Amino acid sequence: MVAAPQSSWVVTWEKLPDDFILDDEPVDHINQPAIAAALTDSLELAGLLPAQALVMTNYGLCATVNGRTVVKAPDWGYVPEIRVPRAEVTRSYTPQLQGDFPAIAMEFLSDTEGGEYSSKPTHPPGKWFFYEQVLRVPNYIIFEPESGSLEVYRLNDAGQYKLRSPNSQQRFWIDEVGLALGVWQGSRETRTGNWLRWWTEQGDLLPWGKEQVEQERQRAEQERQRAEQERQRAERLAAQLRAAGLEPEE
Repeated sequence: MVAAPQSSWVVTWEKLPDDFILDDEPVDHINQPAIAAALTDSLELAGLLPAQALVMTNYGLCATVNGRTVVKAPDWGYVPEIRVPRAEVTRSYTPQLQGDFPAIAMEFLSDTEGGEYSSKPTHPPGKWFFYEQVLRVPNYIIFEPESGSLEVYRLNDAGQYKLRSPNSQQRFWIDEVGLALGVWQGSRETRTGNWLRWWTEQGDLLPWGKEQVEQERQRAEQERQRAEQERQRAERLAAQLRAAGLEPEE
């Protein structure tokens, strides 16, 4: 996609006007909130969300382009650090003015055309144009939950998104979070289907809360079984000693 010449627009970073009416329409697809929440859940449990990081789901990212306010709300986004009190970014977030630029912007495709590939530079600009040319988000990710199709774009040195190829495990390493992103099939809560999940550099899947509870239950059960096996072994040894006329030591 070819961007318009940068000289044709001026970007400034201003707080969203108090009287600006944000889009309050419901999300395009019922699965979007669940997929977004699952991404955040595993990061929080792993302790990989710094205190000053900002995770956003359908939450306004703002810029002023040629004097006009532009707001886009990614289905999931990640800002490494905000530098204002969190109460100041409850309604929207303006990069540079309030903290870092987003490191990740994700869009989850649905049956509704949302312009995820739109490079339209005129007001209101398309999402692709806004993330690539205005916000310069390093990682733009487009996920289609029904098919499991995952496209990961990386901003190259020329300032344009380039489609990445997955590794041998069909995952994509994301430097900004130090994790790999990929598609996983299974169930969570009431939904069964394709999910986006995080993996460590060693290939370990970051668990969700319910999975972590189950892992801890299994570890406790394994420890109980180990202790029971040790107790039975000690009893057999004591019985053998007594049969030999020896009294086992306490």
